[in-house]
Amino acid sequence: MKALPLPVFEALVADALDEVPPELMKLMDNVVVLVEDRNPEEPELLGIYEGYALTERGWEYGGALPDRIMIYREAICDICETAEEIVEEVAITVVHEIAHHFGIEEERLHELGWG
Repeated sequence: MKALPLPVFEALVADALDEVPPELMKLMDNVVVLVEDRNPEEPELLGIYEGYALTERGWEYGGALPDRIMIYREAICDICETAEEIVEEVAITVVHEIAHHFGIEEERLHELGWG
C-alpha cells in the first residue's frame, strides 16, 4: 500500500502507545519513540530499538542520552495491503520494540507471537 502521510502514521504510533498498559509505560525509562521513513542500512526493517535495555543498565548508566525506538513508516506500508493491516502492523512493531527496551530477546518475542 502507498505510504500513509506522516501525520496520519504518527497518530497510529501514538494510538499504539496508548494501548500499552499504563503499568508498563510507567516503567519505561529514558526512551523516545520516533517515526522515520526507512532505516538507511536495512530499508525493509519495520522498527528498531537502539539503546540499553533496562536489564542491561547498571550503576554507570546515569546521564546517557535517551534510548530510541524507531518505527519505519514506508517499510510498514510496503508490506501492508490495507489501512487495517497498517494499524495492526504498527501496533505489533511498537510492542515488539518496547519489549526490547525491557530486555526481551527476538526469539522470545517470536515465541509469544510478536515477531
